Amino acid sequence: MTEQARKPFLHVVVCAAGVADGVGELITLALERNWDVGVVATPVATGFFDTAAVEAQTGRPIRSAWRSPGDPRPFPDPDAVAVAPATFNTLNKWAAGISDTLALGTLCEAYGMGVPISVLPCVSEALTAHPAYQDSLARLRGMGVRFGEHAFGGPEQGGFRWEQALDLLGPPPR
Repeated sequence: MTEQARKPFLHVVVCAAGVADGVGELITLALERNWDVGVVATPVATGFFDTAAVEAQTGRPIRSAWRSPGDPRPFPDPDAVAVAPATFNTLNKWAAGISDTLALGTLCEAYGMGVPISVLPCVSEALTAHPAYQDSLARLRGMGVRFGEHAFGGPEQGGFRWEQALDLLGPPPR
């Protein structure tokens, strides 16, 4: 497929939260909406979902570590990024410009590339009260990051609305 004919590419950044086991739902929805998808997971997040199933679903390896110099790029540049679920740690580090994992590097670069970014936070109510978290949300919103509803628990507490991540981004670019 030529670069001009390729489908719009969505990077899905997955953090280590219990609801991450449902990320396949987001991928299904994205594929149905004509996105091509690649998953970037925080190093700990890979233990929170079925990585083999996600790789089969996307047809691509999950990325959680930096590639070596000279290695080919496994994903094209993103046309958009969805962070779901997004944890307290990731949101605070991202807002501070810390890029110590591939997931954080992806988020910091995506902002610099001007691509739309949506976030579905999964943070405990106690942690949302922390002043650093509130400051981080304000900074990220000021950067144009689009936030969905906070999820305070797993599916047993009202679920996680994966479709919000895509709704916040709008239709894929043509």
